[in-house]
Amino acid sequence: MLGTQVAQLQQDPPAGLADVDTVVAGFDEALVSGFARVGDEAAAALAAMADAVAGTPLGPRVADAVGRVTSGGFGPDDLAVLAGARSALLGAAHDALLDRFDTVVGRERARWTTPSGAPDEISAASGATAAWLHEVAVAGWRGADHEMLSAVGSPVEAALAEPRLRRLAVLLDGLAAELRASLPVATMPQVPARRWADLWTRAVLLAQDRSGPADDVERVSGRLLPLGVDVHEHATAVQVQVHAVLEPSDGGPARLVRTTVAAGKVETITGPAVWRLLAAYPVLLTAVAQRRAVTVTDLPVRGGDLTWCDSQARAGEPADPFATGRLLLTEATAAATAPLDRHPAVIAEPVLLEGYRMRKGGDGLTLVRDGASIGVSVDRLPAAGPLTAALVAASTSCLGLARWDDGRWWVQPLAVQATVKREPVEAHNGDWAEGVTDPKVAKAEARAGDAVAVLRERAGRLLRR
Repeated sequence: MLGTQVAQLQQDPPAGLADVDTVVAGFDEALVSGFARVGDEAAAALAAMADAVAGTPLGPRVADAVGRVTSGGFGPDDLAVLAGARSALLGAAHDALLDRFDTVVGRERARWTTPSGAPDEISAASGATAAWLHEVAVAGWRGADHEMLSAVGSPVEAALAEPRLRRLAVLLDGLAAELRASLPVATMPQVPARRWADLWTRAVLLAQDRSGPADDVERVSGRLLPLGVDVHEHATAVQVQVHAVLEPSDGGPARLVRTTVAAGKVETITGPAVWRLLAAYPVLLTAVAQRRAVTVTDLPVRGGDLTWCDSQARAGEPADPFATGRLLLTEATAAATAPLDRHPAVIAEPVLLEGYRMRKGGDGLTLVRDGASIGVSVDRLPAAGPLTAALVAASTSCLGLARWDDGRWWVQPLAVQATVKREPVEAHNGDWAEGVTDPKVAKAEARAGDAVAVLRERAGRLLRR
């Protein structure tokens, strides 16, 4: 991205964003108190949502659902309609922001194509999930208690038994865990209304999703050139998302893709130790740690999401991610976003920035080039890699993800080139995928012990008994 592109991106956000945020925020606040008794303020917020989608195909159904919720005689189907309206509004904001980004940086984007095939019937597990989410909406976040949260066990167990519902099961379990950790919610000074409403909405829509496994899944072969690694770590799970450029073997245009691998964990496994949980993916770990290209064969891809299978991949020659960014990033075609994933918070577009300077201020770290500036999100830097806020502050080149948050664009660094003590330094989030390369950090890890090995050994003892 050039300075002029940064400036254009930050100027004049798409019209209507503030209005969408106001309408969604009103619905989210209504969900805090719940829909058991809808007061005047909540009724006005629901009416505003109905007005916002009145000119769309959703309009009549949303108006009917709002009427039933306001009068108190509503069911899970009415809540699904409201969740759909909320998702549609945020999806429209997502599309407007992404269109603005593509226009400014000149990025081509493929169109979304609806999967073929007849829809599946809604299963008993989906119905049980919808019933629990209905109960949550009636009580509201401030009405959550141990009895309500204990009831989530059966829907989660039932959803886990169906492969296509496992995403829903994990989401449901995570939402319940957050609520459980926040009890009593009624005494919280501030409820994370937007986050919990996002999770609730997504769960409601996933419970309604009747799309079965698509028969026409695209499969791709070619050379995968990693750009950077985004590590998502939670107390009970770790997920590694590799953003890359794929050069198809059939000679088609290069395309932007991402592939994700994950593993369950316990809270004591943190930092570089999380990589050892992903030992089932040695080819992928080698590619990101050694900065190599990967030859992939017949991997399934939906949109921009590549389903990883280590046995169908082979690590190849060294491939400098910064060189990939300079040569291919502007020409690669980006994928369309799946309907249920359309939300401003999920925007994560790979970008390369060079020739800038960093400025520290009261609002954090800011990247400045040619008089234009963009915020830098160093709070997303993972402890599992060598990239630190100090290295980012000293950098002059950055591979990162452009994100939208708090009403503005930010850059999340994935890799930087910097000068430290007059020596060139390059650091990537995935550098420690095959083991820590920093002697000081390695020594500290050795003193702390291998938590993964200890826990596996203890688990083995229990299983042998």
